[in-house]
Amino acid sequence: MVDAAVLAKLEEGFAKLAASDSKSLLKKYLTKEVFDNLKNKVTPTFKSTLLDVIQSGLENHDSGVGIYAPDAESYTVFADLFDPIIEDYHGGFKKTDKHPASNFGDVKSFGNVDPTNEYVISTRVRCGRSMQGYPFNPCLTEAQYKEMEGKVSTTLSGLDGELKGKFYPLTGMEKGVQQQLIDDHFLFKEGDRFLQAANACRYWPSGRGIYHNDAKTFLVWCNEEDHLRIISMQQGGDLGQIYTRLVTAVNEIEKRVPFSHDDRLGFLTFCPTNLGTTIRASVHIKVPKLASNKAKLEEVAAKYNLQVRGTRGEHTEAEGGVYDISNKRRMGLTEYDAVKEMYDGITELIKLEKSL
Repeated sequence: MVDAAVLAKLEEGFAKLAASDSKSLLKKYLTKEVFDNLKNKVTPTFKSTLLDVIQSGLENHDSGVGIYAPDAESYTVFADLFDPIIEDYHGGFKKTDKHPASNFGDVKSFGNVDPTNEYVISTRVRCGRSMQGYPFNPCLTEAQYKEMEGKVSTTLSGLDGELKGKFYPLTGMEKGVQQQLIDDHFLFKEGDRFLQAANACRYWPSGRGIYHNDAKTFLVWCNEEDHLRIISMQQGGDLGQIYTRLVTAVNEIEKRVPFSHDDRLGFLTFCPTNLGTTIRASVHIKVPKLASNKAKLEEVAAKYNLQVRGTRGEHTEAEGGVYDISNKRRMGLTEYDAVKEMYDGITELIKLEKSL
């Protein structure tokens, strides 16, 4: 049973959200009927409530989405809310649909999106993974955070070749090392207000860490928003090289650490925008002519299911005309197809910029 204090908080938060001018997907799909149907439910293993799922969106009416999954079971128990939001965000992935089996495709088929180095400043491909047998952030104990960090650190120290590097725990990190990692744009800071409100930053910095290879083109975040964020990146537009490195790393890590996966939803993570392939392939790109007409840029991007963000990602502005553009759909298609959408879209944007 859900206790009275939680129910009172839910009722109050729901009333405020309903009266607000929030544009979040939470507000759009949390009807009175859905709310009443879910407010007394809890997940079997970790006893997560509807409040755990929606508290970030109740507190931040400017959220785009507004919900997180405190544990993997939430996707099933609170499906009446998750399913329509997933369908809306992922371009029509319906509750009767099933995410295809993982397929990275022919990694050599992607070339350089900008061989002359005129437009693309840097390229990055990342994916999120959760470790099997552990809940997501809001339900983790401090002991579990530490245990996971130990497993991740041991696993990554076994990587060799281009992926060989070093793991840096956040706990006890020297100031100099910390500053260097921040300057490299590698180090994540303590959670933003959306994550804070979702209870995703407890015991900070316990159990958190970052790994990077010697060339600083491959990194892994441990226990930021997701258990693992696996990232491959470098200057310029050589998507083929970057994607190949990511695929090699994911396959190597999975041999040692089993990932949380669902037959219908694909790879499971904390945020419903990041299910399925969990792949986000992005470029930092300068397209000044297109950017002078933001509506046109958005229109072309939307045609290829691309998302346009500011230079430093979500909720930021473009600095010096530099945009962060990435694939938006992560479900209902394979990893290869998700990256291909970005590849085709960016190629088209560059062609358009040249023609203006």
